Amino acid sequence: MSKFITIHGHFYQPPRENPWLEAVEVQDSAAPYHDWNERITTECYMPNATSRILGSNGYIETLINNYARISFNFGPTLLSWLETARPNVYRAILEADKESQDRFGGHGSALAQCYNHIIMPLANRRDKITQILWGINDFRYRFGRNPEGMWLPETAADIETLDILAENGIKFTILAQHQARRVRKIGDSAWSDSTGGRVDPRRTYKVNLPSGRSLAVFFYDGAISQAVAFEDLLRDGANFARRILGGLDNRTESQLAHIATDGESYGHHHKFGDMALAFALQFIEKDKTAQLTNYGQYLEINPPQCETEIYENTAWSCAHGVERWQSDCGCSSGSHPGWHQRWRRPLREALNFLRDELAPIFENNASRLLRDPWLARNEYIEVILNRSQTTLISFLAKHQTHLLTTVEQTQAVKLLGMQRHLLLMFTSCGWFFDDIAGIETVQDLQYAARALQLAQEFGAVEVEKQFLQKLESSVGNRGEFLNGRVVWERMVKPVIVDLPKVVAHWALSGLFDNNHKMRDEAGGEKIYSFTVQRLYGEIHTAGRMKLSTGRAKVASLLTGEAGTFDYCGVHFGDHNMLGGVLQVDLTLASSEEHPMQPSTSSARFADILSAFNRSDMPEIVRYFDRIFGNATYSMRSIFKDGQRRILAQIMTETLDDIERQYREIYEDHAPTMRFLKDIIAPVPPTLQTAARFILNRDLKRAVESDEINLDNLRAMLRAIEDWGVELDKEEIGFALSNTLNRLAEEFKSVPDALVTLNCIDAAIDAAQMLPVHVSLYKAQTCCWLVGRNKYAKLAGKTQLDTPTKEWMRKFKGLADKLKVRI
Repeated sequence: MSKFITIHGHFYQPPRENPWLEAVEVQDSAAPYHDWNERITTECYMPNATSRILGSNGYIETLINNYARISFNFGPTLLSWLETARPNVYRAILEADKESQDRFGGHGSALAQCYNHIIMPLANRRDKITQILWGINDFRYRFGRNPEGMWLPETAADIETLDILAENGIKFTILAQHQARRVRKIGDSAWSDSTGGRVDPRRTYKVNLPSGRSLAVFFYDGAISQAVAFEDLLRDGANFARRILGGLDNRTESQLAHIATDGESYGHHHKFGDMALAFALQFIEKDKTAQLTNYGQYLEINPPQCETEIYENTAWSCAHGVERWQSDCGCSSGSHPGWHQRWRRPLREALNFLRDELAPIFENNASRLLRDPWLARNEYIEVILNRSQTTLISFLAKHQTHLLTTVEQTQAVKLLGMQRHLLLMFTSCGWFFDDIAGIETVQDLQYAARALQLAQEFGAVEVEKQFLQKLESSVGNRGEFLNGRVVWERMVKPVIVDLPKVVAHWALSGLFDNNHKMRDEAGGEKIYSFTVQRLYGEIHTAGRMKLSTGRAKVASLLTGEAGTFDYCGVHFGDHNMLGGVLQVDLTLASSEEHPMQPSTSSARFADILSAFNRSDMPEIVRYFDRIFGNATYSMRSIFKDGQRRILAQIMTETLDDIERQYREIYEDHAPTMRFLKDIIAPVPPTLQTAARFILNRDLKRAVESDEINLDNLRAMLRAIEDWGVELDKEEIGFALSNTLNRLAEEFKSVPDALVTLNCIDAAIDAAQMLPVHVSLYKAQTCCWLVGRNKYAKLAGKTQLDTPTKEWMRKFKGLADKLKVRI
């Protein structure tokens, strides 16, 4: 076979974790999902692990793991999130790489990626090295092998970056056609100009580097890739396959037709794109015109016969080199015509300034603790990947200048953490989109804030002032976020976390949670990347008000930093609360001021308790001001997901009260509404509002139940149609999808449960009945798996008892509804 095909998917999301909590908080723009990682995983990463192949009758014939048949890379920070948040998807990705090794001559399809997707030509050499080493070691940790290839973020390349790749054992990378400057056959003296994307993408090329090393380069087919990403090529899997096959010509020598796009094209950007990909892969395999391969296998079979020189400082998604990540070059998402991106350059300059100012602070302080601070940074990925105390001690034993004390260990971890966040703040998405107040840019600025916070502990007290002056030059497009400094003050500074804030979050959240762990625990309660242990405390109530006082110990699971604090929190009702935290100096534990007895904490807050018992709210506030000054906390201080849980609790009570009123209006006036409808008279808006609220609320409750009553559902739909009520389609569809997913998981775990099977059957009927989009993906996947296992085994038996026959009959009916061939 001389004709080969490779499809590469670049699967990536920017790191979205709160830099202090190490967790992704709720992102409203991803609604109805919790955050963008969750949404895109549901739409893309999960479906590609078990993508459906349809037969001619529209039934699902089989499920395939697309990752095992394509070339792919996943961003390391995305894989880290998947590992904990979606472990089934994570395992499917790793298993696909193992399967691809069997399929493609021992060559795995997974490529490594520079760690957190920075634009490599815009980085200094030291950061380039760390990004590549962290990417390689993250890959090795997850896939259990050394990577052959590495994806460069945005395919942004320069010679220095390519040389560092080669130096660290990387054999190849993938670039866009327009990044080729000129080519020639190895051994020839004459070059051919390749400007304007004229390089032949079907060949493999070698880049000779100044160091004497070399690196293989594959230039993907730009036209076909463009059609996948931005046109409608994924609407039909057969056309997709034919288009790729059309990338081959009649030459007799070996050739490779290959494309590269964002992996999110296959499901997120293009609905059912995963199915088009699966069908195309099957089509190509059956067609036999060409053979599916991956880059590693093709490179072994067909080493480069040509060499190339590249245009440095170029990328696949900017027509102006790498200017999209440092200037107002004209490249943008196109979502906001008329907006400028002049903020990009001063943002880049401000972050470069911060990196360079903090480098000597890191070096000078770390040199006291670590033999080679920059080598330690390069190898700190070991600790990031495994936060156990054993890993940390082993890492420090290797790098420390002397046996570090506990305090010195914390200092070393903080200094290395500062460097980690200085790297994260250059994540490319911060410049890619349209405005400095976008969530991706704010995320990068939050990483900068964490780096600054850590640096200030080592004397960098004036750096923030200079940094903000530079940030002020980053003028945005929205009046409320005039420039980078305003964004910092309004969207970055309020989310900064320290130990007292963690205690405040814990104490104030506990006022709303009857099951809150307000008790002594050996290990404490885990609050994201912290633990909080209550040493002692009291809770008092007075009508709707609640008061909590006590003492707690908080510790960071990342740095080891710890402290003991007295806390006081009061809930006045609704969202109104007030909290205060004071650090306890344990070195003064024997003095009258800070004895380690509960009475000390109680005495501190005795005046507050007295005012609380009198329900004297103004006096409570005055005592808080006197004791805590400006260092008080409120609902705004609670971490975002905690805020939402509390507000949902508060709003539930409010909505229940509204529901009672609307239900009374709706039920009392239903006869009048029917009469108005009969005489074709308009229903007053107030009555329409009451009907809409009640019917949508009832419908949502109905589809959230495991046992959906279809007769009730039909009655609600008739009422909705009668009153011309607008259906909350997204909310109800999402609720029913969740119900179906939950039932499907239960059924997969216990397929014998006829009750669960009946519940799924009713949920499918509801999905077909309602005019909303309901995801059948998980139900179809579970049905296919059960059909391949339990049903197939039973079907081969000649004698079955009556319950088993009933189960098979019901299951076959469910499979038909889901259009799954069993």
